Amino acid sequence: MMMRAAVLAAFGRPLEIRSVPRPAAAPGQLLVRLRACGICHSDVHIWRGEVRPPEAPSTFILGHEGVGVVEAVGAGVEGWSAGDAVGVPWLHDTCMQCEECLDGHESFCQHQRAHGLNVPGGFAEYVAADARFAVPLPPGVDPVATAPVMCAGVTAYGAIRRAGLQPGEGLAVFGCGGLGLYAVQIAERMGVDVLAIDRDPAKLDHAGFYGASGMELADAGLADRLAGRRDRRHAAINFAPTTATWDAMIACIRPRGRIVAAALVSEPVPLSQEWLTGTGVTITGTSVGTRREMSEVVALHARQPLRNPIEEIGLEDASQALEMLESGRANGRYVIRF
Repeated sequence: MMMRAAVLAAFGRPLEIRSVPRPAAAPGQLLVRLRACGICHSDVHIWRGEVRPPEAPSTFILGHEGVGVVEAVGAGVEGWSAGDAVGVPWLHDTCMQCEECLDGHESFCQHQRAHGLNVPGGFAEYVAADARFAVPLPPGVDPVATAPVMCAGVTAYGAIRRAGLQPGEGLAVFGCGGLGLYAVQIAERMGVDVLAIDRDPAKLDHAGFYGASGMELADAGLADRLAGRRDRRHAAINFAPTTATWDAMIACIRPRGRIVAAALVSEPVPLSQEWLTGTGVTITGTSVGTRREMSEVVALHARQPLRNPIEEIGLEDASQALEMLESGRANGRYVIRF
């Protein structure tokens, strides 16, 4: 049997809409008929060839924000039935044997495999998912509104957990695209005071609507303005894929604060060890989220939907969406509806 898919035939070139063989549910897997799949900035890095797997899938299909229904259940799978609502996240599987996996931090497993990178992903009508990492969803879930939660939502949630934020503390969110706007909402619901920072005034308007108490435009004077504020932040999370936020993060953080890197930024930034010894600031990174964090953010979304400006597109529009994301012209999240 065949299905439609947007195939990456060459890095940086438009995706090709093809009819390709439909996957099957191998032992331990679910065959998922997708209803929607979000497009993430990580897809841009993979599309451009900036992030490459050691061995590319034979049919290279991007996408790791899938929502659909179980079409078939592979041998040995328990707890899943045909027709169940299911999410297909970044993690396809991990080694399940390293300390990170055994400690419940499987998103840091160095042997993980991801949908849309190591195995075919969700820019297709069907996808095969490891049943251990597939995400149970409530019946009747809105597939378009929920698709970005499978990566952007859980990444924002995992970053906030990584920052160790407590009610009453202050957070600076750098970059108010899809991930940043989720972080604003999650932190605000926790009772955290959120300062939103972005170069786009429209995104700052969204951040204010979603719960940020303050907004700062990311311009040439940002670091000086933040250094002059009395309300230094207990934590700063960077969702912007650039080193340009670094000086401002250093300027806004209070002694013993926490800086969390959540964006894929390969270029180095300057760091003074003397400053670290004098401030006790912790600098760390976050990677998507664990299965436990995914379960928690899905429950949070079910109780009160996390919002984001979303533009529904067709499969044939995926290449244009990648270009818009790369250029910074996207006004929100793009979601393919099947």
